[in-house]
Amino acid sequence: MWLKPEEVLLKSALKLWVLERANRYFVLQRRRGYGEDGGGLAGLLMGTLDAVLDSTSKVAPFRILHQTPDSQVYWFIACGASREEITEHWDWLEHNVMKTLSVFDSNEDVTSFVQGKIRGLIAEEGKGSFIQEEDPEKFREAILKFEKCFGLAEQEKLVTYYSCSYWRGRVPCQGWLYLSTNFLSFYSFLLGAEIKLVISWDEISKLEKTSNVILTESIHVCSRGEDHYFSMFLHINETFLLMEQLANYAVRRLFDKETFESDLVLHDPLQITKRGLENRAHSEQFSAFFRLPKEETLQEVHECFLWVPFSHFNTLGKMCISENYVCFASQDGSLCSIIIPLREVIAVEKADPANKGVSISIKGKRAFRFTEVKDFEHLVAKLRIRSGTTSSPHHTASTEVATTSDSDNLVDYYEGQLMAGQKGGSSKTVSTEALMTVFHPQDADNLDSKMLKEKMKEQSWNILFVECGRGVSMFRTKKTRDLVLRGIPETLRGELWLLFSGAVNDMATNPGYYTELVEKSLGTCTLATDEIERDLRRSLPEHPAFQSDTGISALRRVLTAYAYRNPKIGYCQAMNILTSVLLLYAKEEEAFWLLVAVCERMLPDYFNRRIIGALVDQAVFEELIRDHLSQLTDHMTDMTFFSSVSLSWFLTLFISVLPIESAVSVIDCFFYDGIKAILQLGLAVLDYNMDKLLTCKDDAEAVTVLSRNMVIFDTRMSRACAAGTGCM
Repeated sequence: MWLKPEEVLLKSALKLWVLERANRYFVLQRRRGYGEDGGGLAGLLMGTLDAVLDSTSKVAPFRILHQTPDSQVYWFIACGASREEITEHWDWLEHNVMKTLSVFDSNEDVTSFVQGKIRGLIAEEGKGSFIQEEDPEKFREAILKFEKCFGLAEQEKLVTYYSCSYWRGRVPCQGWLYLSTNFLSFYSFLLGAEIKLVISWDEISKLEKTSNVILTESIHVCSRGEDHYFSMFLHINETFLLMEQLANYAVRRLFDKETFESDLVLHDPLQITKRGLENRAHSEQFSAFFRLPKEETLQEVHECFLWVPFSHFNTLGKMCISENYVCFASQDGSLCSIIIPLREVIAVEKADPANKGVSISIKGKRAFRFTEVKDFEHLVAKLRIRSGTTSSPHHTASTEVATTSDSDNLVDYYEGQLMAGQKGGSSKTVSTEALMTVFHPQDADNLDSKMLKEKMKEQSWNILFVECGRGVSMFRTKKTRDLVLRGIPETLRGELWLLFSGAVNDMATNPGYYTELVEKSLGTCTLATDEIERDLRRSLPEHPAFQSDTGISALRRVLTAYAYRNPKIGYCQAMNILTSVLLLYAKEEEAFWLLVAVCERMLPDYFNRRIIGALVDQAVFEELIRDHLSQLTDHMTDMTFFSSVSLSWFLTLFISVLPIESAVSVIDCFFYDGIKAILQLGLAVLDYNMDKLLTCKDDAEAVTVLSRNMVIFDTRMSRACAAGTGCM
């Protein structure tokens, strides 16, 4: 634990302590008689004192001292009951403080800064969970200080505060960072110097975690062209998460008043609390990572092991539980993940109690086995209630992945839902076939070669299905991603797009919804439907599917139904291009739910009048260009060029600039990796054209270069995919 700094005369204590670690500013010591050197008179004496004294009087076996160079005076700043505890403190000092101390000109300044930092850490640990009102008195003191220091409006609500250092020039100032509903504020008073800083959340143009030679890890805030750096947080990730949430809250309030006012939590400042914002952020990250419906709330997280049958080993990771799903991701985030909808669960059992095991059986005679689950008995009881199961099914679910996949059951289910929805006079309106199965572009020269490649891809995926399962709860591994990068075979695109986008869950939990929307929306006349009619025949006009009434009618129904479902978005140009591609490979209802997934979860705020989401991602794209293609940014002084030229790439997922055969491979990657895939491909396009772009004299010439060379780049990308090296 951190301790209020106290002077120590080191010479008088040399016989009682053993040096374990040391650097220019800190010393870690172990008490004699503890650990390896239990012998000797000093060890015997300390052992006797331990036996006589009560537990509250015993001296901790480890301690850390701050030393002022060339001085006999040391400062006692931390102690630990175990090597693990004291090592954690030592590592924090080395990671956050050591490099920084070199910027001070005198030893006195170093000691003053260290003392202030340690007192801040003690206060940081002491405030604990004041937001849960376990210590309301301490929080009231913080509020009074906040109000006194900054003189903001009375209704300004303090959410939380943190001890940290603010960099003024090249010297850090120890103080307190206050996060309130509308402002980021910092206050410091050290050695007679007072610093006050107040930044409105809606004036922040950049918020990021960063590091440099002096600062190992810090939070960078850019406001009105000025850069501000904050470092030495006790828990920097927690702080950054809260800052992100408050900044997002301000942006929503500024740009999307309608959504902001409909969000009861955000609209009422009294509801904005540290715990509430953290829970909201964790739930959003959880839903985005596993592509679950936005309304899913993360309720529990358990560190545990998952048995991976095809690799025959247990992988460590986290089990995440919401109202309707049990999900798992291995510790590195990419080795292995699964999604188990509770609607698919048929049994939850205790398995191998000695190893705290939980077995979850699902339809298709498959089971997942988790071990080392904390409080596993309580978890089993809770999951049984949520899934509506009570005991083991009569058949035995194998923990190995079944060779007969549950994909057939999934397909039958979807077709059943479509047929059920078509009863009542709408059977002539909803198509149950992907357009690609009916309309084939005529390309006799490449037909045999293409069929051979498709068969090879199908064979690779079938092998994967045997190992990892097939359907909603398939194991997703690095091998899955590698196959996606090579391109999904046409016969599997609709199925796998649904899985990887999460649209499969929306569709399964809303049977008949699309058919009802079609019935309600067809025949309506709105601004959206007028725009849809104008764009219908501009959607992949070269493809035979959209040279017929079958394809045009299906496209009309999907776009009109979505505009009816979400009048806030209605219809936006580029939606027709994306939807036409979705209809080629997915059945009509599936295409609708894929469109929902793209517009409402994967690319939020892209398809509206202000295209805020696209503009935000373009700003990210510009930053990536600065970081990875600096030659280009030095040559193209006006960065708005990249925004203008890449807008169509982002809005149409490259469909508007690449041949359809390559564009669908991009969409494969997008549904698996999200917007990251589009950003990576955008960088690859610019990098491929780097030499030619560096010779351009103006924007018009650069646009021409990109347009002419996109076909060449497409050829290169297609060869890479065919060779199995991936298109990204």
